[in-house]
Amino acid sequence: MRPPFRFPEDLITLQGAWQQTYAELAQAPAGAGTTALRRRLIALSGNLCTHPYWAAPTAWRAGGVELRRAARTHTSAPADGEAAA
Repeated sequence: MRPPFRFPEDLITLQGAWQQTYAELAQAPAGAGTTALRRRLIALSGNLCTHPYWAAPTAWRAGGVELRRAARTHTSAPADGEAAA
């Protein structure tokens, strides 16, 4: 079994923003003026790919799926001070 990945908080937040933007773009109706969302997704993709965490040659292949899972659970977890539903 592999040891758990430990991602920096800013990387998890960045991945969460990417996932949220992607979901908003997927839900937008055709012709709804999605240019801003597409540009944001491109910028977030660049920031994700060039994050210092991925400096190791195999880091993305080894941790990409785990990062997406971490971002998903991070955004669905209650914030500090909030009760779980």
